Amino acid sequence: MLWVKSLHILFVASWFAGLFYLPRIFVNLAMAEQEEADAAVKAAVKARLLLMARKLYRFATMLAVFALAFGLGLWLGFGIGQGAGWLHAKLFVVPLVIGYHHGCGVLLRKFEQGRNTRAHTWYRWFNEAPVPLMLAAVVLAVVKPF
Repeated sequence: MLWVKSLHILFVASWFAGLFYLPRIFVNLAMAEQEEADAAVKAAVKARLLLMARKLYRFATMLAVFALAFGLGLWLGFGIGQGAGWLHAKLFVVPLVIGYHHGCGVLLRKFEQGRNTRAHTWYRWFNEAPVPLMLAAVVLAVVKPF
């Protein structure tokens, strides 16, 4: 069970690393759209950032699958948290994180299609959303307040 728990923690932390960095790339993409620069330079910068964002999104998606699989293994296979209030609360946080991840994919597709309508300041705020989600998940799993 400790191996599964260790792998779950590893993949969750790695997944969140992707969720912390991907919106930061969106900030740079939005800034690149607003910059006044040579068209060729601007296109090259956007192409590089989109490539980075696509690769990071795919990689973070793989990490998410493993994080969720090991979490399910702990819950269903080992009975971790069966009937505990902290687990129910954590299971409320998990779909929020999945939704945020999906939202990043939607925003990435908008950038790829040239349909971004948001300024870099919006993406700076959007970039902060995973912090309280991770804090809630960690506190619920470690402190088990109820």
